[in-house]
Amino acid sequence: MNPPRTDARRHHDPQVRGFASDNYAGAHPEVLAALALANGGHQVAYGEDEYTENLQRIVRSHFGGTAEAFPVFNGTGANVVALQAVTDRWGAVICAESAHINVDEGGAPERMGGLKLLTVPTPDGKLTPELIDRQAYGWDDEHRAMPQVVSITQSTELGTLYTPDEIRAICEHAHAHGMKVHLDGSRIANAAASLDVPMRTFTNAVGVDILSLGGTKNGAVFGEAVVVINQDAVSHMKHLRKLSMQLASKMRFVSVQLEALLAKDLWLRNARHANEMAQRLAEGVRAVDGVEILHPVQANGVFARLPHDVSLRLQKRFRFYFWDEGAGDVRWMCAFDTTEDDVDAFVAALKEEMAR
Repeated sequence: MNPPRTDARRHHDPQVRGFASDNYAGAHPEVLAALALANGGHQVAYGEDEYTENLQRIVRSHFGGTAEAFPVFNGTGANVVALQAVTDRWGAVICAESAHINVDEGGAPERMGGLKLLTVPTPDGKLTPELIDRQAYGWDDEHRAMPQVVSITQSTELGTLYTPDEIRAICEHAHAHGMKVHLDGSRIANAAASLDVPMRTFTNAVGVDILSLGGTKNGAVFGEAVVVINQDAVSHMKHLRKLSMQLASKMRFVSVQLEALLAKDLWLRNARHANEMAQRLAEGVRAVDGVEILHPVQANGVFARLPHDVSLRLQKRFRFYFWDEGAGDVRWMCAFDTTEDDVDAFVAALKEEMAR
């Protein structure tokens, strides 16, 4: 009997790209090169390495002199650690009903973080001071979880954006009630690219206390970071990260990826390209009779409504997800490696299936 093969082999066609998620994309070549650069020799484990130290300087250049980055494995981990850091055991987090922490994290903030989510329906994925007030009450009521944090997402789960002034209004409103503000920034680069402003413009400059900084959706292999902006808002972050199972022993390999993205403009180049491909996709889709775009296309996602049977046939040609299958709503995501040919081929396939 022949022994099993042990050599690494490619198991997929690298020319195939879809529109299911920017998580489907591979790593940017510059990120892979940075990983190789960090690989030689020995470095101190658990974040005491040179790459993690240098990452602090880079993060402060983006988010102000008080910012401190705590690299973690993934986005759910970043959100759970960040929210634990700004809540007490009896605390609650106000968020949009569509928020990733509510819909797509398997209950981790509540089950693992031990906090309560107080959700608010929104038409566009965005909170406002008025919407926050639907849940911002009962601080002295021991029968109700205490609202302590407002969590917003930039860009939102519906592909929409907060302006800096909108986030400032939320921060001022939350702080006036003694609450802190967390920003889920898994696609923060796409937001900054679309708004054409530095990330600081809608984070530390307007009052955000803590944020989850995304890397994976923008060209990293893995890894995000919790960025603490307001040091007075948190305590014992190192202990929280460890007990939440988000402390990497070989942390240099997380930090060097974020360094590669953030040290120059790779984060911005990647995000701008993904956004541009989403705009190209939206323009093509608008020309197809019977397809409705549901939300403003402001980042790298397009949300649309079309006949259910058309979506099922189209999914056999390109991968994408239903957003609300009952309503016929779908989500098409573009990534840093999406090409114009990818978009044009998808639009052509959509036209073909709509014509059947």
